[in-house]
Amino acid sequence: MPMVLDDTLLDDPARLAEADRAGLLRAAAMAGAQVRSTQELAAELELADRLDLGRPRALVLIVRPGVGRALTRLLAALLAPSCPVPVVITDAVPSWIGALDVVFAHTDDPGDRELAAGIERASRYGATVVLSGPQEGPVAASIAGKGLLLAPRIPVPPELTFSRGLAAGLLAANALGLLVADVRALADQLDAEAERGHLGRDSFANPAKALALRLADRVPMLWGLDQAAVAVAEHAAYALGAHAGVVCDAAGYRQALARPALRRAAMAGTAEQDIFADPDFEAAGPKPRVLLLAVHSGPTADAVRYEASHTLPGAGVIAPADEIPGDEPVRAGVLALRFELAAVYLGLAAGSMGGTGYYAPATA
Repeated sequence: MPMVLDDTLLDDPARLAEADRAGLLRAAAMAGAQVRSTQELAAELELADRLDLGRPRALVLIVRPGVGRALTRLLAALLAPSCPVPVVITDAVPSWIGALDVVFAHTDDPGDRELAAGIERASRYGATVVLSGPQEGPVAASIAGKGLLLAPRIPVPPELTFSRGLAAGLLAANALGLLVADVRALADQLDAEAERGHLGRDSFANPAKALALRLADRVPMLWGLDQAAVAVAEHAAYALGAHAGVVCDAAGYRQALARPALRRAAMAGTAEQDIFADPDFEAAGPKPRVLLLAVHSGPTADAVRYEASHTLPGAGVIAPADEIPGDEPVRAGVLALRFELAAVYLGLAAGSMGGTGYYAPATA
């Protein structure tokens, strides 16, 4: 059934603030602050000096439940084009881990004993470990004195820690000489996106509210035109499920079109409406809403975007490079935040808000 949306709520800041009893809009808007606090902690821990190890044999990205799944895929996608070492994505520390390897993981579960055991094993075999996670519990204990722990300083619900994890991963990759990412610019652009998505802005001037309205009565199909965009689409699907109770399809564009039935449904859903069509004979159920996401820019990316737009002429295109200055990590981070805000707005307007409830505000 289509989601019943109280769209008047979105343009009523007082009612929005009252409905958002868990403070999720404010928490999402602190993405830039999460990035800055992580950067400050990395400087205090002298992360750049401690990771000045020369070229590692491999960078191992550990996938954990929550935001970590899409986060690791995004880091791998950002590294892939020019990374001089293998990037391994795995659910657990591999048995071949050794002293020449670097392990990175992000978790919001302090009691993740599988991760704790893996980190302990990696440390025992001499691997360098960088962990983005809570500073208490078995996970933190497994790394104590044997690796680098980037603990949160800005308390937000675990569904909204993507920006912190991204900052930690980018800082580690920068220190290892595997990537050149402007983390300070990421924080600045996240702040700018939070301002654009502020609850006081009307829907026509608020990209997050506008996105929520586009997804409200449709089945979202988020198809990435590049690997970084696919990872962001996966995070968007996670955010929509976490905050709005919405199930959507997230895939790469070519993989999506390889599913014939879904391709036909998408093409029918993006076709122009026939003015002579009888609504009484239309197919029951919500129609799909195809959004093509693009993070990469350049001639190759433009060619893929051109092809996709002609294959699905009614699909929407969200390409941060058209409106946001910055490198690909910045564009990916901003797009992820936009979907987080949209998911919260959608959950509030539909009365289906999920999440973990109240969070403790940060103190100066």
